[in-house]
Amino acid sequence: MAATSAPESPEDDKPSNQFDDELVGLDPDDPEARAFAAHLDRQHRVRSGYTVEGYLSDVGDFADSANRLGGHYKLMAGLLVLLILLGVTITAWDAIVFVVTTFLR
Repeated sequence: MAATSAPESPEDDKPSNQFDDELVGLDPDDPEARAFAAHLDRQHRVRSGYTVEGYLSDVGDFADSANRLGGHYKLMAGLLVLLILLGVTITAWDAIVFVVTTFLR
């Protein structure tokens, strides 16, 4: 299993390639320019969407963006996650009940 690296954040000390390619003329030490470069890096990242790793990295991106926004957006993201977990729990419970009642008849 391949090790995954943490997503780049604006606080990383290494400069992004974006300053050489698309952000020519911007100061690499400016926090806003670094945050925009990190945003561009996330937009240009290509990964397989039809694998478990792809889905998990998308969930990680969702969690990172909810944490960056904060406030009521973070609360709504948490509520969305709880609703999804509730749906999965109900579905699993229904499947278990179906299997048990089928074998006990």
